[in-house]
Amino acid sequence: MSEEITQQPNAGASFTVEKIYVKDVSFEAPGAPQVFNEAGAPELQMNLNQKVQRLSDTAFEVVLGITLTCNVAGKTAYLAEVQQAGVFTLAGFEDAGIDAMLGTQCPNLLYPYAAASVSHLIQSGGFPPFFMQPINFEGLYAENLRQRAAQIGSGTDLGGTETVGNA
Repeated sequence: MSEEITQQPNAGASFTVEKIYVKDVSFEAPGAPQVFNEAGAPELQMNLNQKVQRLSDTAFEVVLGITLTCNVAGKTAYLAEVQQAGVFTLAGFEDAGIDAMLGTQCPNLLYPYAAASVSHLIQSGGFPPFFMQPINFEGLYAENLRQRAAQIGSGTDLGGTETVGNA
């Protein structure tokens, strides 16, 4: 299933979704069934990451990782992890345009699938539904660009960029 979306930066540029799939999924409820009787407000922590791998001159695999940890009364109630992936073809873009597409459009397309998987895992684990809020990937990308510029300006390597392989 391919869906072509033409972007405006370059008249000949094209962006195609080749495949969307779950790469990895995990759910743990280490304290079950006792955790179902715990009183207290749940504390949620969400970690988000993205990895990019160049598959060919124009094809890229983007993996959006989401880890959601819920603690109740100091104990881990559950841990849900999803790596939602997609293969995307980007042709006719400048390097900066490719970087922007991989950092904004690709995760925007993957996020609803990942959020649905996380929600399903949590409910299947016997916990109340959890609805993930929208994420502004354009804002995250802009912040990432600011951090990269600061690294270059200061000559400091903060280590571990989230996007790799997009030359």
